[in-house]
Amino acid sequence: MPHIDRLSLRSADRVPRGDAPALLRAIAKKAGRCIDDFDLIEPGDRIMVCLSGGKDSYALLDVLRHLQARAPIRFDLLAVNVDQGWPGYEVERLRAFLVAEGVPYELVAEDFASVVEANLPAGATPCSLCSRLRRGVLYNLADRLGCSKIALGHHMDDLIETVVLNLFFSGRLASMPPLLRSDDSRNTVIRPLAYVPESWLAAYAQRRGFPILSCACPTCGLPDQKRQVVKRLLAALEADHPGLKHQMLAALRNVHPSHLLDARLPGAPGHRR
Repeated sequence: MPHIDRLSLRSADRVPRGDAPALLRAIAKKAGRCIDDFDLIEPGDRIMVCLSGGKDSYALLDVLRHLQARAPIRFDLLAVNVDQGWPGYEVERLRAFLVAEGVPYELVAEDFASVVEANLPAGATPCSLCSRLRRGVLYNLADRLGCSKIALGHHMDDLIETVVLNLFFSGRLASMPPLLRSDDSRNTVIRPLAYVPESWLAAYAQRRGFPILSCACPTCGLPDQKRQVVKRLLAALEADHPGLKHQMLAALRNVHPSHLLDARLPGAPGHRR
């Protein structure tokens, strides 16, 4: 069973003190637990680290490099960035960072902006369409580059927000799994930061001094987006009930099918094969 003890959950959102290396060690410890719980990395893996230029993906790269240098198994890393074609995206700053760090990388240019403009209904946000386009590009890239795993920088807050989004707006109980295999089984997506609070990653990015890039999408982070609404709601609830988000994370590994209404689930009342 995944290792998330209650004591650590109650105190987990407090950002550890110290310099960037000290915080990296704390983040890597949580990531290591997630990797161990779900067997995210196997000997000989070639991992495609998806690097957007945001705080989470930079931290993911640092964490995996930290673990790579210390793990008892051997695995390779390749940083990959997909420039989605939005004007103003500063991909050369990202390239300069990767060169300075000595990280193997692949930069790919796409034109999602034109596809979105041609296909998005009036008044709709492009997030869902961009996500599907990006996923297809990443899957094809992983095949072409011979990568066995695709690592994404989603963190604890992302998982919790997704649960609430699906509950409120999609009528289903679902989050982002730490390990996901594509429908055709060709690609495997991993999320090593699933146990890490966003506040830790924000603090680490500040201490480390990453060259943070905006995705340049004109709708990115608008306050009326559903995810932003849910983020504010959870922040308000967390302020009134400290530890609430960590209890929600714990709930994701403590599911009782017999207490739900989906008759398709094993263990549910009236289960149908």
